[in-house]
Amino acid sequence: MAPILEVRDLVKKYDDFTAVNGISFSVDEGEIFSLLGPNGAGKTTTISVISTLLAPTSGDASVCGHSVLKDPMAVKGCIGVVPQELALYEDLTALENLQFWGKMYGLSGKALSDRIADVLDQIGLQDKAKQRVKTYSGGMKRRVNIGIGLLHKPKLLFMDEPTVGIDPQSRRAILDSVKELNRQGMSILYTTHYMEEAQELSDRVGIIDHGKLIALGTQEELTRQVDETDTLVLHIAENEDPQPLVDRLQTLDGVRRADAIDHEISIVTHSAKELIAPAIHTAEAMGIKIFSMDIREPNLEAVFLHLTGRALRD
Repeated sequence: MAPILEVRDLVKKYDDFTAVNGISFSVDEGEIFSLLGPNGAGKTTTISVISTLLAPTSGDASVCGHSVLKDPMAVKGCIGVVPQELALYEDLTALENLQFWGKMYGLSGKALSDRIADVLDQIGLQDKAKQRVKTYSGGMKRRVNIGIGLLHKPKLLFMDEPTVGIDPQSRRAILDSVKELNRQGMSILYTTHYMEEAQELSDRVGIIDHGKLIALGTQEELTRQVDETDTLVLHIAENEDPQPLVDRLQTLDGVRRADAIDHEISIVTHSAKELIAPAIHTAEAMGIKIFSMDIREPNLEAVFLHLTGRALRD
């Protein structure tokens, strides 16, 4: 099956400044793909080109099999866009905003009314739909912004930094909405500079910096690319000597290092989940009981730091 989005050698320049520098990636149907990078990395420019708002300097992208250069109207019919800047009329109610934008999409009559009812239910604003948007909190405005992008049932939804500047409760509601939309079958391209959002939502992540895509893959693939490791931590009884178990664990496949401090054994490995069963069987064979365990995984912040030498949100 062909990807729903394919970006090929995309470049966008403004005079001498290159905002997007030859990036290529694809998004599969039913996937949440995140572009993760700091402010100014080129995420919004990429979204703007793919959604046909900006013409690329070179390269191309295809959405639902349609080129953004050769068939932009077909691309627009396939996508929904939730921009970073709110696209709302604040003197109108949420209902009126949805009615206006629905008509812009070509919807009318009962089809529009039914679709607005569905969207209000999805964004959780049924009871406040007739209040003016200017009375809403930042998080509520963001939810209306998302609702507008959903009105015409797009196959692919672009979400550009949808949680910037909102409270934790609203942020949680938006992240849950993203996951629910994906469960319903929607493909999503999500941009963020919040590492924890990319980790929670994404099937795959593209890390972008200074307009270049510097790494791409699943979270496990990305951490392996930069030789990051997991740590499996085992907790044993205070009357047990951990060293014999440490020595035995060192011989297991996939173990890079095992150490013990007091009665906590730390095992460094590329895949802690794969090591759980062998570690338990080894301890049981030696008559040592493991009371609890936890996994300390590397995160995307560590990958970005490794690749660029600086923190994600410097």
